[in-house]
Amino acid sequence: MADAVEVIRAAALDGVPHGFLGRRGGVSVGAVAGLNVGLGSADDPAAVAENRRRAAQAVLPGAPLVGLYQIHSPDCVTVAAPWDDADRPRADALVTDRRGVLLGVLTADCAPVLLADRAAGVVGAAHAGWKGAVGGVIEATVAAMVALGARRADIAAAIGPCIAQASYEVDAGFRERFGSGEADNARFFAPGAADRWQFDLEAYVAHRLAAAGVGRVESLGLDTYAAPDRFYSFRRATHAREADYGRQIALIGLA
Repeated sequence: MADAVEVIRAAALDGVPHGFLGRRGGVSVGAVAGLNVGLGSADDPAAVAENRRRAAQAVLPGAPLVGLYQIHSPDCVTVAAPWDDADRPRADALVTDRRGVLLGVLTADCAPVLLADRAAGVVGAAHAGWKGAVGGVIEATVAAMVALGARRADIAAAIGPCIAQASYEVDAGFRERFGSGEADNARFFAPGAADRWQFDLEAYVAHRLAAAGVGRVESLGLDTYAAPDRFYSFRRATHAREADYGRQIALIGLA
């Protein structure tokens, strides 16, 4: 792995401290080599702690990193003050209007979403896998930002590295779950091999953001599955029958 931490930024969030990080620039070794920040992985806790420190320093130096025990839920937490990792709540999104606090969500194929209303001074971060996206994690995050003074039309959002449609094969049962929702959800599925389908998670999350009234949505179009030197991927690790998989982090805060 390269020595420097790679920070991927979105034009939509220009001027707001933020970044989508991958696996470059960390100290972990083996199957999770690189910048693995997953507290739930089998990695050396000391390596994970150092990686988390490096990640935070690369985005908002000196700010405490506030994270979650992620459960693929629609739940969003409003952060008034930092908490210890041992006390992190079970939820999948965070928002804050406090300066000097760094919000972080972990992913390994799911879509990380970072949001900001610059004028109101409110930011948010969401972990949007298909379960969370269908369940309403995007809408809950936007609503929590509005409760802090944000305006939907003034919110900008960026969708970071996640599994792309070409890499995300699903079965007919998965597709049918979406068929029971909005009538036009079929557009997020392309025919695959045999009776399989290819699901476009990034486009679906972008759709949910737009439907929630978010004023600007940027999709970075980076496939976690297809770039093993750059990103961790749960599905890739599963296909390779690896014993563990790493997690990358998306971060945003107010300076």
